[in-house]
Formats: sequence, structure tokens, C-alpha cells
Amino acid sequence: MQPRKRFAAALLFMSPFLVLYSVFTIWPVFQGFWISLWKWGLMGPQEFVGFDNYTRAFGDKYFWGAMENTVTFTAITVPLLMFTAVVFALLANRPTKVRKFARSAFYIPSVLSVSVVSFIAIFLAEPHVGFINNLLHDLHLIPADMEPQWLLGHPLNWVTLTFTTVWWTVGFSMLLYLAALQEIPDELYEAAEIDGASKTQQLFRITLPLLSGTHWLVLLLQLLACFKVFGQTQLITQGGPGNATRSIVQYVYEQGFVKDNLGYASAMSFALFFVLLVVSLVQVGLQRRSER
Repeated sequence: MQPRKRFAAALLFMSPFLVLYSVFTIWPVFQGFWISLWKWGLMGPQEFVGFDNYTRAFGDKYFWGAMENTVTFTAITVPLLMFTAVVFALLANRPTKVRKFARSAFYIPSVLSVSVVSFIAIFLAEPHVGFINNLLHDLHLIPADMEPQWLLGHPLNWVTLTFTTVWWTVGFSMLLYLAALQEIPDELYEAAEIDGASKTQQLFRITLPLLSGTHWLVLLLQLLACFKVFGQTQLITQGGPGNATRSIVQYVYEQGFVKDNLGYASAMSFALFFVLLVVSLVQVGLQRRSER
């Protein structure tokens, strides 16, 4: 009876969370799938259309264009973010007097909201009055009559979105790497030094291989986050120029809340869900194969 009492007590303590999670997370998922089977709007009658919304999505060139933009953003941002996170973690893990300051400085941007981050990016990248172009002019790196379009010029807009995202979100990944670095025994480095290994050899033969588990974790988290990018593209470039930087979540938002087509938006959301599910399964499979 003792295990049953413990299980009942644990279930009792978890029940408030389970109830709230079911009401505000699990149930909306099933409700969203039900809406995706209808021609559903905030105003007017609803009409059951089955899987027509999914068929429409797979034949929608704007849907695939937004998906292509999202994949492009992910392919550029994830490697750069992981590399930056590793570098920041190595710097923050060094036994220097500014170690605590470095950790705080690298992480602080993560606490900002996407609206604040987007405003900073626009202030820096805006032509004629932006900080970046004025700095380039002052350093005589570009002619005085040249104004690079960091916000709406292709492909400079991707540079702005990528570096803004990396600067904003790298802090969390840096903390994961930092925690993993602190788990590596010092004895390994001491033995390597006795054997005559240089700092570079220690980095590539000890540190980076022992961070492999964290690499896979950060890769999965950042892939999921980048595929769901919305705030930066909506606030910085508005998906422009044209539809060049419109993400899939931004297109879902426009269909659902601008064009009042919630059924079609729900269908595209579930299509994105299945894409992320496949990406996650592939990533987990590759991780297990590498660990063997």
C-alpha cells in the first residue's frame, strides 16, 4: 500500500498543474485540429471541408515560399548561434577577474522582449540615420553616398535578422554549454598537459568531444525555435521586401488574423507541426547513432 499512497500523494500535488496544462495546452491542440477541418472565421457561418485546407496548403506557392524562407533563416542562424554560444561559454568559463561580468553581459540580451530587440535592430540598421551606416561612413569603409539597405535590401535583410536573433538568444545556449564545461574533470586537462598537449589540442581532443551531448541538445532546441520565428520578421522587415523574409508562422498569422481564415491557418500550423516532428525524430536518430 505504501507505493500506492506515494503515487496518490504525488498525483494530488501534480493535479493543479495537470488540470491547467490540459485546459490551456492539450485541449487547444485538439480544438485547433478540429478547426483545421472547417472553413472557419470569426464572422459568418462555418463550413466543414474535411482535409481541403491541407490540400490547399500543399498547393499554395506562398506557403512553400514562406517555408523556404524559414528554412533559409534556420540554415543560416543555427550554425552561427551554436558557434557563438560555444565561444562565449569558453570565454565565460576562463578563470579571470571579469568572468562574472562576461557571463552577465552574454546573457542579459536574452531577458529583453522581441519588441525591444527589434527596435534596437531598426535603430542600428536604418539607412541614413542608422548607427551601422554612420559608423561605416566615419571609418571610410563605404562611400559617403552609399547607403546599404540592411532592413529591406536582399540579402542584407537576412544578415540583420540573423545577427539580431543570435545576439538576442545566444545567452541561453551559452549557459547550457557553460554548465557542460564545468562538468568536465580538471584531471583530464592536467593529464593532457603532462603528455604535452597544447591548448588547441585540448580544445579539439577533450573539450569539444565531451560537449557532444550539449551540441545535440542545443541543435534541437534552436532548430525548433528558428522554425517558429515570427517576431523578428514581423517587426523588423514586415516580411519584406515583398515576401522575401516572410516566415511560415508569419504567413499563418496573416491568414488567421488578417484575412480571418482560421481554418486554413490551423491546417498550416499542423503542417508545420509535422515538419518539426520529422526534424526532431531525424535529429534524435542521428544523435543515437553517433552515441553508439
